[in-house]
Amino acid sequence: MSGAPPLPWLAADEDPRRLPDPSTALADPNGLLAAGGALTPDWLLAAYRRGIFPWFSTGQPILWWSPDPRAVFDPRHFRPSRSLAQSIRNRGYETRLDSDFAAVLAACAAPRGDGGGTWITGSMRRAYQELHRLGLAHSVETWHEGQLVGGLYGVRLRGMFFGESMFSHARDASKVALSRLIEEARAAGIGLIDCQMPTPHLTSLGAETLPRGEFLRRLATLVGAEEPGQPVAQARQL
Repeated sequence: MSGAPPLPWLAADEDPRRLPDPSTALADPNGLLAAGGALTPDWLLAAYRRGIFPWFSTGQPILWWSPDPRAVFDPRHFRPSRSLAQSIRNRGYETRLDSDFAAVLAACAAPRGDGGGTWITGSMRRAYQELHRLGLAHSVETWHEGQLVGGLYGVRLRGMFFGESMFSHARDASKVALSRLIEEARAAGIGLIDCQMPTPHLTSLGAETLPRGEFLRRLATLVGAEEPGQPVAQARQL
């Protein structure tokens, strides 16, 4: 980041609507926008409304990101692969919504063989548990013979679902949860599912990429204008 301008620092007691414009995010690392702030519902919802999300590791300050391009699932375009369709039909999986959000969050945060998962710090877990309590964060779960074997969680704001993380302990279990999320999104009028950073894994599942400007335009349409002093909504259903 040699020669890059200093990263804006946000005080925890600032108005979260003062988060910087995503267009000012760094190109390297892609999308890094600001540091500081807080992981309260007001901060998180203000960030999501602006196409910004928190992502940091233990020992780091809160870091805020808005990458370009942005990975998304468009529910209109998603089609399960033949192998996934077979898993949905033949593996005896059951999908549920919000039946054990805490367990999904813990499984997503657990260390994995590839070294992933540990970015979901204790403070992040507490923050999303609070959003779940408020009816804004949701889990989509895959169960087999009474055991939780896969799932994902994220935040819904009006016509957007902001996916945060997924896990799998059985073949295609996270993909089955994703397929259920797509079904629910279509039924609920959710126009876009945010996947944050593009990765080969997401692309293999059918994720698309949007330039940041296009993502922000669609976000504004699907979430709507923020009203000054708007309280945290009690959106109980996915």
